Amino acid sequence: MLYWFFVKLLGPLARIWFKPTVEGTGNIPKQGAAIIASNHLAVIDDALLPITCPRMIHFMGKAEYFNGKGIKGKFKKWWFSSVGVFPVDRSGGSKSLGAMETARSILEHGHIFGIHPEGTRSPDGRLYRGHTGAARLAFETGTTVVPTAIIGTRQLQEPGHVLPHKGRTKVIFGKPITVPYVPVNSLTHEEIRNLTDRIMQEIQEMSGQRYVDVYAQVIKAHENKEELPDD
Repeated sequence: MLYWFFVKLLGPLARIWFKPTVEGTGNIPKQGAAIIASNHLAVIDDALLPITCPRMIHFMGKAEYFNGKGIKGKFKKWWFSSVGVFPVDRSGGSKSLGAMETARSILEHGHIFGIHPEGTRSPDGRLYRGHTGAARLAFETGTTVVPTAIIGTRQLQEPGHVLPHKGRTKVIFGKPITVPYVPVNSLTHEEIRNLTDRIMQEIQEMSGQRYVDVYAQVIKAHENKEELPDD
């Protein structure tokens, strides 16, 4: 209820500020599970998708949003939990399994799960290689994937800027990809990788971004000399 309260309360203001044009809402299943897989250009992407999607979207959010201390930390945790966000440890590997189990449960209960296969915001506006989590979830639950392109948010909120500028954006919900249920012990890495690459190709064709067959984290880690997470 709080999700829709915030969408109805803040949505009109966000529409005035971001002026979103929306295409393909008919590609979103009216009922049942679906995975919204989109590119990621700015923090405001996860505000733009809820105000343009006719159904509630559940998202992952980095664990730091839920671990803060004091009044500010408690408010952040309450806010993100209220709008359907659940925590994920982005260091990867086994530490991310809990979040994936939550995502699986959301899909098994017939809801929509939103994810950015790139795993992080694009460092320079290009589209980067997708991680395989979305495809794996799709196969393991037999869930339809809706490739989605977000356009224009980077121009309104450049990296390092908290407050977005006023301007125009666009969201395109692409043609759904029907994914068959495949038992975990029958899945191959090739199947998962091929579906991931197909999703990214669909996003690239809609968004018009230049595609780079490298993980965005590789670029960011090189710039910041950080340790890379597992796929």
